[in-house]
Amino acid sequence: MLKVQEIRELIKLIDESSIDEFTYESNGTTVSMKKQGGEVVQRPVVEAQPVEQPKPQPEPPKAAPAQELAKEETPKEEPKAEGGAKDYDHEIVSPMVGTFYEASSPDADPFVKVGDKVTSDSVVCIVEAMKLFNEIEAEVSGEIVEILVDNGELVEYGQPLFRVKSV
Repeated sequence: MLKVQEIRELIKLIDESSIDEFTYESNGTTVSMKKQGGEVVQRPVVEAQPVEQPKPQPEPPKAAPAQELAKEETPKEEPKAEGGAKDYDHEIVSPMVGTFYEASSPDADPFVKVGDKVTSDSVVCIVEAMKLFNEIEAEVSGEIVEILVDNGELVEYGQPLFRVKSV
């Protein structure tokens, strides 16, 4: 992987050259750079003007529905939170940013399904981060009541993955 100083040097070299576009790939990492010439900058300005013209007309109607939606969403979220509190006691969260996998391989059965009983040391999924496969344990005993992410989905640090009802 390139170091920050190397990337800065690349930017400087490309900026001073006549190259308009540059792509570098190494070990699964890709760095792409693209210069914007005078022609490219002029085109978006022309496109932006027609987009701005319709915006003032729909804005007043959008403001009223947005306020109504905000009023409607608040009550909808409260019952979900109340109902959710009754359905589960604990959320298993991702300890890192990575890709969520429900099984050890594409043709293997998932580690857990809704309704499965888990113990604190049960492996519930794998999160791949930087080509390392990290097994995620339940950390609590109970029953899986909800799986919140899909297989192969990118997850963030602290993002809830499962909901567990303690037994």
